[in-house]
Amino acid sequence: MKKPSIIVIASKNANKVKEFDEAFKGTGIKIESLKSFSNVPDVEETGQTFEENAFLKSSAIMAFTKLPVIADDSGLVVHALNGQPGVHSARYAGDHDDDANNAKLLKEMQNKTNRDAYFESVLIYLSPEGDKVISKGRVNGQILRARRGFNNFGYDPLFYVPEQQLTLAEMSTHDKNAISHRGRAIRQLIGQLNERWDS
Repeated sequence: MKKPSIIVIASKNANKVKEFDEAFKGTGIKIESLKSFSNVPDVEETGQTFEENAFLKSSAIMAFTKLPVIADDSGLVVHALNGQPGVHSARYAGDHDDDANNAKLLKEMQNKTNRDAYFESVLIYLSPEGDKVISKGRVNGQILRARRGFNNFGYDPLFYVPEQQLTLAEMSTHDKNAISHRGRAIRQLIGQLNERWDS
């Protein structure tokens, strides 16, 4: 499997792209975001699972850029809400509105005693040569009854990690990446790619 000089991250989210950029430091690979390209096609995330959505994104963006691509789909899975918001995490209360999503989650969880939840991330690497590598990461936690912390984004202020005694939003980006679902999936993916790339 040939090692590429550039990998496109199928996202315009600066926080997400920065996470990949830091993880790939020292590999000699340049990380590009979708902001480097114009007329990028919108990919309908119609999958029923994180893996299906990640594959839809990676294959569409690879066909568009003709470059190796990493796409992720991730979200929050809450046991008391039968796995919701799940694949709808970013659009739970509309369209990519963190405040509205958090407000809806608090409302839905108002009378729930089971607060257990986890974040899951699925990454798919696809190359024009036909290479496909999948990795997954998960972090377990609990949904609080009020927001805590100001760092990071999404549901981080409500997601409490018992081992750290902090919400994800109370952690530094570095500390969060060390334990987060996406951080774990990225490290697993890089390990798999390093094993397969021709030295």
